[in-house]
Amino acid sequence: FEMLGNFSFGDYFKPDAVRFAWEFLTEDLGLEGDRLWVTVHDSDDEAERLWVEDVGVPAERVFRLGDADNFWQMADTGPCGPCSELHYDLRSKTERARDIDRETFVELSDAGDIVEIWNLVFMQYDRDEAGTLNPLPAPSIDTGAGLERLATVLQGETNNFHTDLFAPLLERVGEIVGRSYDRDRDDAVSFRVLADHARAVAFLLADGVFPSNEGRGYVLRRILRRAVRHAWLLGLRVPTLVRVVERVIETMSDIYPELDQRSEHVLATTRAEEERFLATIEGGLDRFDQLAPAGGP
Repeated sequence: FEMLGNFSFGDYFKPDAVRFAWEFLTEDLGLEGDRLWVTVHDSDDEAERLWVEDVGVPAERVFRLGDADNFWQMADTGPCGPCSELHYDLRSKTERARDIDRETFVELSDAGDIVEIWNLVFMQYDRDEAGTLNPLPAPSIDTGAGLERLATVLQGETNNFHTDLFAPLLERVGEIVGRSYDRDRDDAVSFRVLADHARAVAFLLADGVFPSNEGRGYVLRRILRRAVRHAWLLGLRVPTLVRVVERVIETMSDIYPELDQRSEHVLATTRAEEERFLATIEGGLDRFDQLAPAGGP
Protein backbone atom coordinates (compact mmCIF):
# COMPACT_ATOMS: atom_id res chain seq x y z
CA PHE A 1 0.00 0.00 0.00
CA GLU A 2 1.01 3.64 -0.42
CA MET A 3 2.39 5.72 2.43
CA LEU A 4 2.05 9.49 2.65
CA GLY A 5 4.84 11.06 4.66
CA ASN A 6 6.20 14.37 5.76
CA PHE A 7 9.59 14.89 7.31
CA SER A 8 11.50 17.45 9.33
CA PHE A 9 15.24 17.20 9.91
CA GLY A 10 16.13 19.55 12.73
CA ASP A 11 13.37 22.04 11.84
CA TYR A 12 9.94 21.67 13.46
CA PHE A 13 9.43 18.95 16.04
CA LYS A 14 6.80 17.47 18.30
CA PRO A 15 4.50 20.45 18.97
CA ASP A 16 4.14 21.32 15.27
CA ALA A 17 3.92 17.69 14.09
CA VAL A 18 1.03 17.03 16.48
CA ARG A 19 -0.78 20.21 15.43
CA PHE A 20 -0.19 19.67 11.70
CA ALA A 21 -1.56 16.12 11.86
CA TRP A 22 -4.72 17.11 13.71
CA GLU A 23 -5.38 20.10 11.45
CA PHE A 24 -4.89 18.04 8.29
CA LEU A 25 -7.23 15.26 9.39
CA THR A 26 -10.00 17.36 10.93
CA GLU A 27 -9.87 20.55 8.84
CA ASP A 28 -8.42 19.64 5.43
CA LEU A 29 -9.96 16.16 5.22
CA GLY A 30 -12.97 16.92 7.39
CA LEU A 31 -12.78 13.86 9.63
CA GLU A 32 -14.82 14.05 12.82
CA GLY A 33 -12.63 14.67 15.82
CA ASP A 34 -14.79 12.49 18.03
CA ARG A 35 -13.98 9.49 15.82
CA LEU A 36 -10.24 9.88 16.35
CA TRP A 37 -8.25 8.17 19.08
CA VAL A 38 -4.63 8.91 19.94
CA THR A 39 -1.90 6.66 21.30
CA VAL A 40 1.44 7.77 22.73
CA HIS A 41 4.43 5.90 24.10
CA ASP A 42 4.02 5.13 27.77
CA SER A 43 7.06 7.28 28.62
CA ASP A 44 6.10 10.28 26.47
CA ASP A 45 4.55 12.77 28.88
CA GLU A 46 5.18 15.61 26.42
CA ALA A 47 3.20 14.05 23.60
CA GLU A 48 0.22 13.33 25.84
CA ARG A 49 0.29 16.91 27.13
CA LEU A 50 0.42 18.31 23.60
CA TRP A 51 -2.57 16.27 22.45
CA VAL A 52 -4.67 17.14 25.49
CA GLU A 53 -3.65 20.72 26.30
CA ASP A 54 -2.59 22.15 22.93
CA VAL A 55 -4.86 20.28 20.49
CA GLY A 56 -7.78 19.72 22.85
CA VAL A 57 -8.23 15.97 22.54
CA PRO A 58 -10.12 14.70 25.61
CA ALA A 59 -7.74 12.93 27.97
CA GLU A 60 -9.91 9.79 27.91
CA ARG A 61 -9.26 9.47 24.16
CA VAL A 62 -5.48 9.30 24.59
CA PHE A 63 -3.94 5.95 25.53
CA ARG A 64 -0.37 5.06 26.47
CA LEU A 65 1.10 1.94 24.87
CA GLY A 66 4.48 0.23 25.05
CA ASP A 67 7.47 -0.23 22.76
CA ALA A 68 5.80 -2.79 20.49
CA ASP A 69 3.16 -0.27 19.41
CA ASN A 70 4.59 3.18 19.99
CA PHE A 71 8.36 3.16 19.63
CA TRP A 72 10.19 3.15 16.29
CA GLN A 73 13.73 2.06 15.53
CA MET A 74 15.40 0.95 12.32
CA ALA A 75 17.94 -1.36 13.96
CA ASP A 76 19.32 -2.31 17.36
CA THR A 77 21.42 0.87 17.34
CA GLY A 78 21.01 4.27 15.75
CA PRO A 79 18.27 6.91 15.51
CA CYS A 80 14.96 6.02 17.16
CA GLY A 81 12.16 7.51 19.15
CA PRO A 82 8.63 7.29 20.52
CA CYS A 83 5.60 7.34 18.23
CA SER A 84 2.17 8.87 18.44
CA GLU A 85 -0.53 7.24 16.35
CA LEU A 86 -3.92 8.49 15.22
CA HIS A 87 -6.70 5.92 14.93
CA TYR A 88 -10.14 6.20 13.30
CA ASP A 89 -13.24 4.65 14.87
CA LEU A 90 -15.33 2.72 12.32
CA ARG A 91 -18.08 1.80 14.76
CA SER A 92 -21.62 3.21 14.75
CA LYS A 93 -22.46 6.38 16.64
CA THR A 94 -24.27 4.38 19.32
CA GLU A 95 -21.29 2.12 19.88
CA ARG A 96 -18.91 5.09 19.93
CA ALA A 97 -20.95 6.75 22.67
CA ARG A 98 -19.80 4.17 25.20
CA ASP A 99 -16.60 4.90 27.14
CA ILE A 100 -13.79 2.39 26.65
CA ASP A 101 -10.59 1.68 28.53
CA ARG A 102 -7.16 0.91 27.09
CA GLU A 103 -7.72 -2.85 27.03
CA THR A 104 -10.98 -2.44 25.11
CA PHE A 105 -9.28 -0.02 22.71
CA VAL A 106 -6.62 -2.64 21.96
CA GLU A 107 -9.28 -5.32 21.44
CA LEU A 108 -11.24 -3.10 19.06
CA SER A 109 -8.05 -2.28 17.15
CA ASP A 110 -7.17 -5.97 16.82
CA ALA A 111 -10.69 -6.63 15.54
CA GLY A 112 -10.41 -3.89 12.90
CA ASP A 113 -13.16 -1.71 14.41
CA ILE A 114 -10.62 1.03 15.14
CA VAL A 115 -7.89 1.47 12.51
CA GLU A 116 -4.59 3.30 12.62
CA ILE A 117 -4.40 5.93 9.88
CA TRP A 118 -1.32 7.97 10.79
CA ASN A 119 1.90 7.40 12.69
CA LEU A 120 4.03 10.29 13.95
CA VAL A 121 7.58 9.21 14.74
CA PHE A 122 9.49 11.54 17.02
CA MET A 123 13.10 10.76 16.16
CA GLN A 124 14.79 12.15 19.26
CA TYR A 125 17.31 9.53 20.40
CA ASP A 126 20.40 7.70 19.23
CA ARG A 127 20.60 4.23 20.78
CA ASP A 128 24.20 3.13 21.37
CA GLU A 129 25.58 -0.42 21.56
CA ALA A 130 24.95 -0.51 25.30
CA GLY A 131 21.28 0.26 24.68
CA THR A 132 21.48 3.76 26.11
CA LEU A 133 19.23 6.39 24.55
CA ASN A 134 21.21 9.53 23.90
CA PRO A 135 19.30 12.68 22.87
CA LEU A 136 19.91 13.71 19.27
CA PRO A 137 21.28 17.25 18.83
CA ALA A 138 18.63 17.93 16.15
CA PRO A 139 15.50 15.81 16.74
CA SER A 140 13.52 14.99 13.63
CA ILE A 141 10.03 14.06 12.47
CA ASP A 142 9.14 11.10 10.27
CA THR A 143 5.43 10.55 9.74
CA GLY A 144 3.42 8.15 7.63
CA ALA A 145 -0.28 8.16 6.75
CA GLY A 146 -1.84 5.25 4.87
CA LEU A 147 -3.35 6.52 1.60
CA GLU A 148 -5.65 3.53 1.24
CA ARG A 149 -6.80 3.74 4.85
CA LEU A 150 -7.55 7.44 4.49
CA ALA A 151 -9.49 6.71 1.31
CA THR A 152 -11.38 3.97 3.14
CA VAL A 153 -12.60 6.18 5.96
CA LEU A 154 -13.29 9.17 3.69
CA GLN A 155 -15.40 7.00 1.38
CA GLY A 156 -17.32 5.39 4.23
CA GLU A 157 -15.90 1.93 3.66
CA THR A 158 -14.39 -0.62 6.04
CA ASN A 159 -12.00 -2.34 3.62
CA ASN A 160 -9.12 -0.79 1.65
CA PHE A 161 -10.11 -2.76 -1.45
CA HIS A 162 -13.61 -1.30 -1.58
CA THR A 163 -12.43 2.20 -2.51
CA ASP A 164 -12.02 3.91 -5.87
CA LEU A 165 -8.27 3.20 -5.66
CA PHE A 166 -8.88 -0.49 -6.34
CA ALA A 167 -12.20 -0.37 -8.21
CA PRO A 168 -10.63 -0.18 -11.72
CA LEU A 169 -8.35 -3.14 -10.96
CA LEU A 170 -11.12 -5.30 -9.52
CA GLU A 171 -13.24 -4.38 -12.53
CA ARG A 172 -10.47 -5.56 -14.87
CA VAL A 173 -10.22 -8.89 -13.01
CA GLY A 174 -13.99 -9.26 -13.39
CA GLU A 175 -13.74 -8.61 -17.12
CA ILE A 176 -11.13 -11.34 -17.45
CA VAL A 177 -12.95 -13.86 -15.26
CA GLY A 178 -16.37 -13.12 -16.73
CA ARG A 179 -18.11 -12.17 -13.50
CA SER A 180 -18.06 -9.04 -11.36
CA TYR A 181 -16.29 -8.75 -8.03
CA ASP A 182 -18.57 -9.67 -5.15
CA ARG A 183 -17.15 -9.00 -1.70
CA ASP A 184 -19.32 -11.77 -0.24
CA ARG A 185 -18.20 -14.54 -2.63
CA ASP A 186 -15.60 -17.09 -1.58
CA ASP A 187 -13.39 -16.08 -4.52
CA ALA A 188 -13.29 -12.40 -3.50
CA VAL A 189 -9.85 -12.85 -1.96
CA SER A 190 -8.43 -13.99 -5.31
CA PHE A 191 -9.80 -10.85 -6.97
CA ARG A 192 -8.13 -8.74 -4.28
CA VAL A 193 -4.82 -10.58 -4.52
CA LEU A 194 -4.66 -9.99 -8.27
CA ALA A 195 -5.50 -6.30 -7.85
CA ASP A 196 -3.00 -5.75 -5.06
CA HIS A 197 -0.18 -7.81 -6.57
CA ALA A 198 -0.60 -6.15 -9.97
CA ARG A 199 0.28 -2.83 -8.36
CA ALA A 200 3.28 -4.29 -6.57
CA VAL A 201 4.58 -6.00 -9.70
CA ALA A 202 4.11 -2.89 -11.85
CA PHE A 203 6.00 -0.62 -9.50
CA LEU A 204 8.80 -3.08 -8.71
CA LEU A 205 9.47 -3.65 -12.41
CA ALA A 206 9.26 0.08 -13.18
CA ASP A 207 11.80 0.71 -10.40
CA GLY A 208 14.28 -1.66 -12.02
CA VAL A 209 13.73 -4.82 -9.99
CA PHE A 210 13.89 -7.97 -12.12
CA PRO A 211 12.53 -11.43 -11.19
CA SER A 212 15.28 -13.66 -9.80
CA ASN A 213 15.94 -16.22 -7.10
CA GLU A 214 17.57 -13.90 -4.60
CA GLY A 215 17.07 -10.59 -2.84
CA ARG A 216 14.35 -8.23 -3.92
CA GLY A 217 14.10 -10.03 -7.26
CA TYR A 218 12.98 -13.12 -5.36
CA VAL A 219 10.35 -11.07 -3.51
CA LEU A 220 9.04 -9.90 -6.89
CA ARG A 221 8.97 -13.44 -8.24
CA ARG A 222 7.09 -14.70 -5.18
CA ILE A 223 4.51 -11.91 -5.48
CA LEU A 224 4.04 -12.57 -9.17
CA ARG A 225 3.69 -16.32 -8.74
CA ARG A 226 1.21 -15.94 -5.90
CA ALA A 227 -0.92 -13.82 -8.24
CA VAL A 228 -0.68 -16.53 -10.92
CA ARG A 229 -1.83 -19.10 -8.38
CA HIS A 230 -4.92 -17.04 -7.53
CA ALA A 231 -5.69 -16.57 -11.22
CA TRP A 232 -5.48 -20.37 -11.50
CA LEU A 233 -7.95 -20.68 -8.61
CA LEU A 234 -10.32 -18.47 -10.60
CA GLY A 235 -10.11 -20.94 -13.47
CA LEU A 236 -7.67 -18.99 -15.65
CA ARG A 237 -4.96 -20.96 -17.44
CA VAL A 238 -3.45 -18.13 -19.53
CA PRO A 239 -1.40 -15.06 -18.55
CA THR A 240 -3.80 -12.94 -16.51
CA LEU A 241 -1.82 -10.70 -14.20
CA VAL A 242 -0.32 -8.87 -17.17
CA ARG A 243 -3.77 -7.59 -18.12
CA VAL A 244 -4.34 -6.25 -14.60
CA VAL A 245 -0.86 -4.68 -14.61
CA GLU A 246 -1.89 -2.99 -17.85
CA ARG A 247 -4.83 -1.37 -16.01
CA VAL A 248 -2.44 -0.24 -13.24
CA ILE A 249 -0.38 1.59 -15.86
CA GLU A 250 -3.50 3.13 -17.41
CA THR A 251 -4.87 4.44 -14.11
CA MET A 252 -1.68 5.48 -12.28
CA SER A 253 0.83 6.68 -14.87
CA ASP A 254 -0.45 10.26 -14.73
CA ILE A 255 0.91 10.43 -11.18
CA TYR A 256 3.77 7.95 -11.68
CA PRO A 257 5.07 8.62 -15.23
CA GLU A 258 7.73 5.92 -14.88
CA LEU A 259 4.95 3.35 -15.32
CA ASP A 260 4.20 4.65 -18.80
CA GLN A 261 7.85 5.22 -19.67
CA ARG A 262 8.72 1.60 -18.91
CA SER A 263 5.39 0.04 -19.83
CA GLU A 264 6.76 -2.23 -22.58
CA HIS A 265 9.37 -3.68 -20.22
CA VAL A 266 6.86 -4.03 -17.38
CA LEU A 267 4.26 -5.84 -19.50
CA ALA A 268 6.71 -8.04 -21.40
CA THR A 269 8.47 -9.18 -18.21
CA THR A 270 5.19 -9.86 -16.42
CA ARG A 271 3.86 -11.93 -19.33
CA ALA A 272 7.10 -13.92 -19.70
CA GLU A 273 7.22 -14.72 -15.99
CA GLU A 274 3.58 -15.76 -15.99
CA GLU A 275 4.05 -18.04 -18.98
CA ARG A 276 7.10 -19.63 -17.38
CA PHE A 277 5.29 -20.35 -14.13
CA LEU A 278 2.14 -21.61 -15.87
CA ALA A 279 4.28 -24.10 -17.78
CA THR A 280 5.75 -25.24 -14.47
CA ILE A 281 2.29 -25.72 -12.97
CA GLU A 282 1.02 -27.66 -15.97
CA GLY A 283 4.11 -29.84 -16.05
CA GLY A 284 3.72 -30.58 -12.37
CA LEU A 285 0.08 -31.56 -12.80
CA ASP A 286 0.95 -33.85 -15.70
CA ARG A 287 3.57 -35.53 -13.56
CA PHE A 288 1.08 -35.83 -10.69
CA ASP A 289 -1.44 -37.52 -13.03
CA GLN A 290 1.22 -40.05 -14.04
CA LEU A 291 2.03 -40.87 -10.43
CA ALA A 292 -1.58 -40.79 -9.18
CA PRO A 293 -3.93 -41.84 -12.02
CA ALA A 294 -7.57 -40.88 -11.74
CA GLY A 295 -8.65 -44.42 -10.89
CA GLY A 296 -6.18 -44.81 -8.03
CA PRO A 297 -6.92 -44.74 -4.31
